[in-house]
Amino acid sequence: MTRRLPLLAALLMPLLAPLLLAGCERSLKNMYDQPRDKAYSANPLFADGASSRTPPAGTVPNSRGALAGTSSGRHGQDAVAADARAAAAASQPYPVTAQLLLRGQERYSIYCLPCHSPAGDGDGRVVRRGFPAPPSFHTDRLRQASDRHIFEVIGAGYGVMAPYGDRIRATDRWAIVAFVRALQLSQHAYLSDLPPDVQRGARQALEKTDGGAAP
Repeated sequence: MTRRLPLLAALLMPLLAPLLLAGCERSLKNMYDQPRDKAYSANPLFADGASSRTPPAGTVPNSRGALAGTSSGRHGQDAVAADARAAAAASQPYPVTAQLLLRGQERYSIYCLPCHSPAGDGDGRVVRRGFPAPPSFHTDRLRQASDRHIFEVIGAGYGVMAPYGDRIRATDRWAIVAFVRALQLSQHAYLSDLPPDVQRGARQALEKTDGGAAP
């Protein structure tokens, strides 16, 4: 009888192995697919009912970006330092280059365009569907507003506009400010301010369209 036990076990092992492996795989799947909350979703475990938690007072960011995620936080401090310098700047801290304007246009198109419209006149698609219209960037008040004022409104919100400081980095907020200034200039530029070759092209285009003269 005792001699048959090892033989019986050897015969049963191929049959039992799939069952054992299935149990292990189920345990691993439970580890892979742990319960988690989506950003800004409700969670009854906290007093305020929100799953997204505000960092404790005094929390200091250590690193950010892909390098931070792939280096256990050993890299990425430069991005945090750049944001801190941008957040403290009283006026536009970057040279207004084509690269900065393109970055600002990209971020503007994502976060601002639905309400403010491509031209910045406050007639965006969301507004056309009933949302309160924001003021046009082309009013005298906003044309004369400081760069820092626009930067702070993006981050902290204003009126019915939500704050975007938690979604748009300080460096990108300055890029948006630069693009807003470009939009304002596009509606208030004088032909005499342009280079001579651009003036000639603009005058020819106006003559072909309506025969009007640019100011």
